[in-house]
Amino acid sequence: MNTDKIIKRDKKYVLHTYARSPIVIERGSGMTAWDADGKSYLDFTSGIGVNALGYADPEWAAAVADQAAQLQHTSNLYYTAPCTKLARKLCKLTGMDKVFFGNSGAEANEGAIKCARKYSVTTYGPGRSKVISLVNSFHGRTLATLTATGQDVFHHDFGPFPENFGYVPANDLDALRQAILPGDVCAVMMELVQGEGGVVALDADYVHDVAALCAEKDILLIVDEVQTGVGRTGTFLASQHFALQPDIVTLAKGLGGGLPIGAVLMKEKVADTMGPGSHGSTFGGNPVVCAGACVVLDRMDDAFFDNINACAARLREGLAKLPEVEAVTGLGLMVGIALKGGRKASEVRTLCEHHGLLVLTAKDRIRLLPPLILAPEDVDKAVAILGEVLAEIPADDQTGE
Repeated sequence: MNTDKIIKRDKKYVLHTYARSPIVIERGSGMTAWDADGKSYLDFTSGIGVNALGYADPEWAAAVADQAAQLQHTSNLYYTAPCTKLARKLCKLTGMDKVFFGNSGAEANEGAIKCARKYSVTTYGPGRSKVISLVNSFHGRTLATLTATGQDVFHHDFGPFPENFGYVPANDLDALRQAILPGDVCAVMMELVQGEGGVVALDADYVHDVAALCAEKDILLIVDEVQTGVGRTGTFLASQHFALQPDIVTLAKGLGGGLPIGAVLMKEKVADTMGPGSHGSTFGGNPVVCAGACVVLDRMDDAFFDNINACAARLREGLAKLPEVEAVTGLGLMVGIALKGGRKASEVRTLCEHHGLLVLTAKDRIRLLPPLILAPEDVDKAVAILGEVLAEIPADDQTGE
């Protein structure tokens, strides 16, 4: 079927909750995607940070296919080797002690909230169940994770919301101190780089102070690494940039290499309060997904991270030289581009697609989340296309600045 027929069928049968580009992606290889009409695109979105190894990585695809031919699912009433293998790899890579597997970032964050509240009620009794998150955060679209998301724009029309959530501004330690004064807080939940909030990294001193405050009060520190984790920022966890060891870490997106997965990693003291029946997920730890995720983790050696960091530096340097770019934010290959002259990120995204480059937006910024396998020539091509696109779009103001 051609593009028009597929889009018409989508509009007729699929719930219209996405503002899709008029592109039908048919296949991909490495850094390149092709649409149904044969046009190629350099992909700097990786499926919103999911395709860590790019499209159709041969080793990943073989592991998934082989596992599907052997055992596609069995439920958590039984053990499987891929699940335990992946759990061991994650614990060794992160210094965490136990893992719970689910299917998405939102589900991982739901699990983290449940773990924090279970730890608190087991340790201190009822009445200490509030979760504090940061203004401008994003933690998911289920009711609890939507409530934890510190952006009003996502809250319209879906109330009433679950109770015992609160928000403080990022990088404001005094606001957090005030929020925990009543003694009803069980956890602080934060992204070290706020992705949907504009690709903005937290201040390192603030992160250290929050960790110290949480440790002093035995308030659990949950770090949402759904987007920052699995190599995205140049270390396996963004927490490593901050020399941080959280009580709970959530992962998803790039972990599965293209298949749905979520993971809640926790320290022993949290894990000890979660017993049989305290949480569950029918598809969590699915052997096919875990087999693919093991390939993703096995690829992440020193040379892999060296390439991420070298390409990230090259990309940031190239973008900063473009005259229409106000600032380059984020960390590693999680890149935000603030634009001069009132240029609209949505317009840039559309024009980039016409030029054969796939990019994302976050608020008023362009967001780049390329596959972690990119090469210097991919960086140079993307910067060149962005430069051409930005030069085509006139500034909205009179100065052109």
